[in-house]
Amino acid sequence: MAEAPVLEDTERTTGRIALRKNIAAAMALSGAVRSTLGPKGLDKLLLDDEGRTLVTNDGVTVLETARVEHPVARMLIDASSAQDRAARDGTTSAVVIAAELLRNAWHLVLQGVHPSTIVRGYRMAESEAISHLEGLAFQGSEEDLTTAVRSSLAGKASRAVQDRLAVLAMEAAQCVERTVNGVLEVDPTRVSTVMAVGRPATDSEIVEGLVLQKRRAHPDMVKLVENGTIALLDGGLERRKMRGDVTFQATSPDVLDALRRREIERLLEDVDAVAAAQVNVLAVSGAIDDEAHRRLLELGVQAFRRVPVDDLDLLALATGATVLPHVDALHKDACGGVLESRSHMLGDLHHWTVRGEGTAATLIARGSGDEIVEETSRCFDDALGVAAHLRKDRRLLVGGGASHVHLARHLRRFAEATPGREQMAIEAFADALEVIPRALAENAGLDPIDALLDVTAAQADASSGAERIGLHLEQHVPTDLGAAGVLEPLSVIRPTVSGATEAACAVLRIDDVLWARLEAQIPDDIQAQLDAMGEQDA
Repeated sequence: MAEAPVLEDTERTTGRIALRKNIAAAMALSGAVRSTLGPKGLDKLLLDDEGRTLVTNDGVTVLETARVEHPVARMLIDASSAQDRAARDGTTSAVVIAAELLRNAWHLVLQGVHPSTIVRGYRMAESEAISHLEGLAFQGSEEDLTTAVRSSLAGKASRAVQDRLAVLAMEAAQCVERTVNGVLEVDPTRVSTVMAVGRPATDSEIVEGLVLQKRRAHPDMVKLVENGTIALLDGGLERRKMRGDVTFQATSPDVLDALRRREIERLLEDVDAVAAAQVNVLAVSGAIDDEAHRRLLELGVQAFRRVPVDDLDLLALATGATVLPHVDALHKDACGGVLESRSHMLGDLHHWTVRGEGTAATLIARGSGDEIVEETSRCFDDALGVAAHLRKDRRLLVGGGASHVHLARHLRRFAEATPGREQMAIEAFADALEVIPRALAENAGLDPIDALLDVTAAQADASSGAERIGLHLEQHVPTDLGAAGVLEPLSVIRPTVSGATEAACAVLRIDDVLWARLEAQIPDDIQAQLDAMGEQDA
């Protein structure tokens, strides 16, 4: 009896054909961002359906913005996004290394090595690589940390902007640094950004506390409050409405007037409750009625309305206050403390600066145009993420591909002592790590093979400090890149190697791809129009 065609509506690709197509997708994705790697990397112009443009050098931004349908390519994009969340840098390197691991694995498959064997060899190489990297790392000084942050911005802005943002990122990380139960915490989410167009990006600055684009609820309210108390409400100070679907029928104008007077009385009672809690500054997510404006003004309360909930959460972190659902829940213990609450003009816009008892900071991102300001903000976010990691883990490695070349040399010696076909996979892993110095050289207009051979020979000839020697992209010769100020955090390179290995192994374990055949479908709105036209013709 013949087998029933259970997969008749599914297109199926198996074995080497499936693996080859998956690796081809990974290589195509890597090729899209490889040219952005390093200080000599080029920019990408992104264009969306609405005609909006974005020029960026950030690999993860390019990958997440592009329309990618292939599932394996999506896996690599997810790996890049995970790297971005974990370290805020190294996203392009993770994709490029993963694609190179897959390409080298394909050559082994053609020689008869099973993908499972390659995966085992890659896992062994990853474990040895991570262990060796931790042995190479050294504790950086404050100056080294700033240098490492600047290195993470290589190719993303001018040198002057890189220097400025690196200093600001370290300053912001120190502002939000705190110790909780004996553990040092540096939370980048405590740093907000305000964009100001009209001045050079090098004029960007860090303000201790939060700066929000808000104006006082009433222009006559106090502009400055020092050493005060703040309350946060996820609601408003408005006349209370009847609950449910209630129909009210007034028998006389006096009844309606009495109802309105009672509404105002209840509203003023809410305002008095704010004053009873000794609140000097009030921020609400909803509106504030005119009657409440006047009473708050009489009481000397500085009030801000329609504050987004996200900003209320930041204010809570900065001041120690609790966001309450309604004024009825307001009590003194739920309020926070402000060292300064100031309403002022920043350029042509009203802003509100709050310095509280908690930890918070704000970047005033500047630039000559909207696109430059947005790119400055994105670069600062990356630098801040790296700075936050460095405040907790000060271990550094020499960048510029020097550590990758040294690690590849070490893995080749490690492979010699490994029996079985896994040895071939470890050597393929070592070859894949060298894609970073090759790509850096290629983006600098140099021959990638000659550059790699020169660096490898220079490291082999060095009596000490071989792991610090890499290709100087300005002088075009192997140099001690540590002395040249090219440093990278261990917390960036380590997850790059791990994430690339994880993504490559996940792809290698796939030997069967099933694509469901979908029939062409007409959107519901178009189908409704066609049905209506058919009825008219009938």
